[in-house]
Amino acid sequence: MSTPYDIPEAPEVLDRREGPYGEVVLRRHGDLLQIIANGCFLMDTSDGRSERLLVDAALAALDPEAAGPRVLIGGLGVGFSLAHAAGQSRWRRITVVEREPAVVEWHRAGPLSALSGEALADPRTEIVEQDLIAYVNETSDTFDALCLDIDNGPGWTVTEDNEGLYSPSGLAACARVLKPRGVLAVWSAAPSPEFEGTLRNAGFRQVRTEEIPVARGVPDVVHIGVSPG
Repeated sequence: MSTPYDIPEAPEVLDRREGPYGEVVLRRHGDLLQIIANGCFLMDTSDGRSERLLVDAALAALDPEAAGPRVLIGGLGVGFSLAHAAGQSRWRRITVVEREPAVVEWHRAGPLSALSGEALADPRTEIVEQDLIAYVNETSDTFDALCLDIDNGPGWTVTEDNEGLYSPSGLAACARVLKPRGVLAVWSAAPSPEFEGTLRNAGFRQVRTEEIPVARGVPDVVHIGVSPG
């Protein structure tokens, strides 16, 4: 039984690296694994409901006639989105773009492999180590769905250069890699009516926001838009 004098267990740093975009840290806090980037808490292994909804919402919004759809997941994180997508037989190809080599290593041969090992071994899965903004501007591949989970939201980015992804030019790049009537789903720690407006102004249709209740504070959300075509 806990008492008022119990001291919470301090997080244990499992790995700390200086990556191409700053410091990334993997730490354990009790039973949870946590990823911290440049001192900013990104995510942990406590739940995963919102990461799963990110993939589910994209799949549900797809054109029912889309055969063998391909999904691009922006950000590997703790692996919830990838693992959930790999558990869905409809996806023909699952491409994950992650810019931090340390995060990829933590999944391939580190503590996070317990969450993502089966998904990484799935022949449909491809991991691309590259900045997402560069990828959507340079790739010749196209996708039926693009699921973004690289920041705490359009207004709370991990690094300043990520802000461009949520701008009109960034959304135009996202639309470029989407097939006609492809789905863009963006995770956020808080609703953003401003971002909804930016999506509409960028030409996305059927724009809406799905909420995921949390224990405290405002709900997590997934912003959804369908590309023209």
